[in-house]
Amino acid sequence: MKLLKKNGYNLCFTVIVIALALMPLLLLNGFVKSTTVLFLGKCMAFAIVAIGLDLIWGYTGILSLGHGLYFCLGAYGMGMYLKMVETHGKITDFMQVGGLTELPLIWKPFLSLPGTFLMIFLAPLVVSGLIGYFIFKNRVKGVYFSIISQALTWAAYSIFIALSPYTNGNVGISQIQSVLGSLRGPKNEGNLVTLFYVALVVLILIYALSYFLVHTKFGKILIAIRDGENRTYFSGYCVSNYKNVIYMLSAIFAAVAGALFVNFNGSITPTQMSITYSITMVIWVAIGGRGTLIGAVIGAFLINLCEYNLSSGSMAESWQYIIGLLFVITILFFKGGIVGIVKDQIPALLQKRRSRAEKEGRDHQPIPVKAEE
Repeated sequence: MKLLKKNGYNLCFTVIVIALALMPLLLLNGFVKSTTVLFLGKCMAFAIVAIGLDLIWGYTGILSLGHGLYFCLGAYGMGMYLKMVETHGKITDFMQVGGLTELPLIWKPFLSLPGTFLMIFLAPLVVSGLIGYFIFKNRVKGVYFSIISQALTWAAYSIFIALSPYTNGNVGISQIQSVLGSLRGPKNEGNLVTLFYVALVVLILIYALSYFLVHTKFGKILIAIRDGENRTYFSGYCVSNYKNVIYMLSAIFAAVAGALFVNFNGSITPTQMSITYSITMVIWVAIGGRGTLIGAVIGAFLINLCEYNLSSGSMAESWQYIIGLLFVITILFFKGGIVGIVKDQIPALLQKRRSRAEKEGRDHQPIPVKAEE
């Protein structure tokens, strides 16, 4: 029992990993469809974003409403490389329509896979580093940071749409294959299985890195910043540097998730950069349980599974209201999310009932009568 309490989160993550690892095997044996495996691959990408958000919100107290920006930086980077593979390094159709006659300079780093990986790390690192430096140095926090992150994401969203010769505007980069080739059809199941396991390994590594960080002195300082930023500041720690480092790390996680997502999805559009999408990412963490890491993973899978099953049929027009209602109820009554319900509230309720039953048992015990002398 003590082992379960001490390592419950890791055991739960292990169960999730085992269940995911079995999915490709079930696909190869005809028990599940390839569309299910593709969808779960996207969910793993979403779980990585959620872990990054949990690091900055759940552990550091920084509520970012603009992580869709970093998600799309990684997704567009990978999408640009895959588009270059398709066109053999030549300009695309939308570039020609936009009046371009040669490949733009911004696209040239994505002609090679190493250059693409480098840009997927550098782009979010530089952008988040600059944003974090100026915001955290000026001690902007709370709702003000959330509004600024939201505004910056909206600005980036508008820029991506306006630069249609370079980004294809609202349409984005579509009709692309994965780095391993096509994932569609029975003959390409091998590519799908390989890519799925690569995404699973990345998810495991990012979870392990995050778990390690939050259990070091660095992680304890993040929690101290969340619980009392001023007290941590007056204790001699440069709070802005800690916040900026974890913000940059979270942005890199989001970009890596975006790069994985575009391989499974086959396209990327500015829609994934919208404010709505960024808020949805926050909902994953809130419903799963922030400040736990495993809650972020559970929330990402659960909400997207709900969307996958509710966004078609009779619930197509109302599923977003259902998700929104779940978010409101969680914030108002279950601040610990699903993990908090299982870890704290259910045991507390059981203990309360057990104490009440013991009290009633004592009240109903017969009073011993002394024998007369």
